[in-house]
Amino acid sequence: MADNKSKIISANPQNSDLSCCRVEAVTSIDERGQMVLPKDIRDRAHIQPGDKLGIILWEKGGKVCCLTLIKMGELSEMVRDLLSPMMEGITSEKNK
Repeated sequence: MADNKSKIISANPQNSDLSCCRVEAVTSIDERGQMVLPKDIRDRAHIQPGDKLGIILWEKGGKVCCLTLIKMGELSEMVRDLLSPMMEGITSEKNK
């Protein structure tokens, strides 16, 4: 879907400047449970054949309401950045 046709889902309906996400494309699931990510989305996200994507589920009221895909390299980097200061603190405590 082209940018000018993208729909903004606002975090605050009274203030459309506070967009939280944008519907960029619509895809469907086939009878084998597979879906296709549109080429323009793959290109923009730099997703190549063989790339691994983590699936994060968001729940509301006990039901899955949203799925997020994240490249595993990005997820690994985020976890490393989050845990690195903690690990440095543990290592420095052991060296005392």
